[in-house]
Amino acid sequence: MSTVTAQKWGNSLGVRIPKDVADRLGIDQGTEMDLSILSKEGMITLKPKRARKKYSLSDLLSQITPENRHQEIDLGIEGRELI
Repeated sequence: MSTVTAQKWGNSLGVRIPKDVADRLGIDQGTEMDLSILSKEGMITLKPKRARKKYSLSDLLSQITPENRHQEIDLGIEGRELI
């Protein structure tokens, strides 16, 4: 367990996370985290949010197969659109 000190950061307070702890949890600069407070125990917990996977168009298109591809759907014409 590490001891840290709350310090003023603008109008808020900030706590620095030691490097070894950040490395163990996979926390980098800019990592979004959920903050929970257990008021009875006076305990604050931080849980890193899992980063969303970034997809490329070529990755998504490579997953299309004849088995998972649906047929064209005709929704008809509504109004004066030209299709």
